[in-house]
Amino acid sequence: MSRRGAALAFKRAVDVVGSALGLVLLLPLLLAIAVLIKCDSRGPVLFRQTRIGLGNRPFRVWKFRTMTCCENGSVIRQARPDDPRVTRIGRFLRRTSLDELPQLVNVLLGSMSLVGPRPHAVAHDAQFAGIVARYAERHAMRPGITGWAQVRGCRGETPNAAAMQRRVDLDLAYIEHWSPLLDVIILAMTLREVVRPQAAY
Repeated sequence: MSRRGAALAFKRAVDVVGSALGLVLLLPLLLAIAVLIKCDSRGPVLFRQTRIGLGNRPFRVWKFRTMTCCENGSVIRQARPDDPRVTRIGRFLRRTSLDELPQLVNVLLGSMSLVGPRPHAVAHDAQFAGIVARYAERHAMRPGITGWAQVRGCRGETPNAAAMQRRVDLDLAYIEHWSPLLDVIILAMTLREVVRPQAAY
């Protein structure tokens, strides 16, 4: 096995152990969030949407539902500031990124990693693949719950090709320079962002 192959195997081992441990330790919080969502608005607790993962293979991403709708079609409108579709508890969950916690199940099952390029809705992949340079190369690694682009300020809506290009450039830089140490740095920066949440919608 090559050095990079061994490092990727180590990354997967960390994903399995980290996601399993996270699900066990965070179970009380996950249950509390589920109750708050049910009390706050009608609809399912979990939101599942098709995304594209490693090797362009589709998978269903899991998130806590933060909006009154559960779009998963060929046209998906991104959330905007003061979006009326976002629920009261949903606004808090999105601002703190707690809505992403169910993706620990995706990591455990192997469709995602703790760290990697964030997966976009299939509709947005189709929208940007033809106008953003090297967009499809993001699928060379498993998508992550968090990533280099997110800790560098690329969160929330991507209203135009320029905004998406910046996100893709950071994703590709992560793929090209990936190492276990870089993952540790990104996870540490992510924890800092969760403790000090910035504007997200």
